[in-house]
Amino acid sequence: MTKPTEPGLAAREGAAAILTAVLKERRALDDAFADEAATGSLARAEPRDRAFARAIAATAIRRLGTVDHVIGALLDKDLPKRAGATMNILRAGVTEILFLRVAHHAAVSMNVEAAAQDATARHYKALVNAVLRRVTREGDAILDTLDTERLDTPDWLWESWTAAYGEETTRAIIRAHYEDPPLDLSVKDESELAPWAETLGATILPTGTLRLEDAGRIEDLPGFAEGAWWVQDAAAALPVKLLADVKARAVLDLCAAPGGKTAALAARGATVTALDRSKPRLERLTENLARLGLAAETVAADAGSYDPGRQWDRVLLDAPCTATGTARRHPDVLHLKSPADRDKLAALQARLLDRAAALTAPGGTLVYCTCSLEPEEGVRQIERFLAANADFRRRSVTADEVGGLAEILTGDGDIRSLPCHMGVEGGMDGFYAARLERA
Repeated sequence: MTKPTEPGLAAREGAAAILTAVLKERRALDDAFADEAATGSLARAEPRDRAFARAIAATAIRRLGTVDHVIGALLDKDLPKRAGATMNILRAGVTEILFLRVAHHAAVSMNVEAAAQDATARHYKALVNAVLRRVTREGDAILDTLDTERLDTPDWLWESWTAAYGEETTRAIIRAHYEDPPLDLSVKDESELAPWAETLGATILPTGTLRLEDAGRIEDLPGFAEGAWWVQDAAAALPVKLLADVKARAVLDLCAAPGGKTAALAARGATVTALDRSKPRLERLTENLARLGLAAETVAADAGSYDPGRQWDRVLLDAPCTATGTARRHPDVLHLKSPADRDKLAALQARLLDRAAALTAPGGTLVYCTCSLEPEEGVRQIERFLAANADFRRRSVTADEVGGLAEILTGDGDIRSLPCHMGVEGGMDGFYAARLERA
């Protein structure tokens, strides 16, 4: 019998374990990978095998509907519940063959061996072998008959997105989800943007974000140890810009952790109060600021009931949301979230927005944002809020405030970025932001 230490086996075992954690135990992909790398089969694996396991799992989740359809077409009947990890081993193997284009013999033999090493799946080793061999012969022909973009999108999201953006744009969003996203960085000192771009071999996006392809380990990049930059998607860097010149101004950052927007505000000279209900997340925020050489007051409290007896001229609310706009980086959210989650979070967002408004001084500016593609968590929140608060009005965002990217602005002057925007440059997260002014 092949030993578990055979090169490449741990990656396959790890990929199947990660898929089980995400799709059966409903755990976040990043958490599942971290645990498997710490204590699972990947703990003994080489770094390249860890990276490969994550690539298999992430791609399988991105392509889940298609992968499952292919497997279903090649099975005579559904796998029994007692088959254990067999389905996820099959998912990993199909993903390798059809989407990662791994050599057929390696993809088949290693996933068969992964089944052999599993206490339950070993009884289905012959089935895994037979199905994957058929995929090598018939898989591409099956793919040619499928509407993969529709299959890979949960029904509720397909309905939501086609209603909000139309089918053509929805398909562009899904195609953007298929691609591995680049690494985006925000530079602490904007005057050093060009030098850091040269040092890192990065591209400067129109919005002022640095973008790297194939960056490798973040901690090994120049500038990390000295705190010259932090990781932040180009879309996530935009809401802070809507507060304009914050130098020497007091700014309240609600739901602030892990602190990317707090760092941007502090780097621009603001006196920041960063509030989050999670003490561990605030500790992480504090650690991030320390690496960057920046400072902010931190407050552990519920933003929905926070009442310190004062107001701020500038308030930023990055509200908790379904995060469906981040599916390029976190494909698991499309399968872990539901309409019930959206509705529950929308109710929370309404409560937080009302409290943020109360904390905004007369004449002040309030920016509301979420990394969701769902209208209920974006524009509909603002419509509800403005209908109930006559002392607030929209202040439209202009193209020059967002690097000339007029395509990400709505007719009302809000930001509505989509994963397919800046497609030539590698896309961006889906983000919604609205700027409100108090009379």
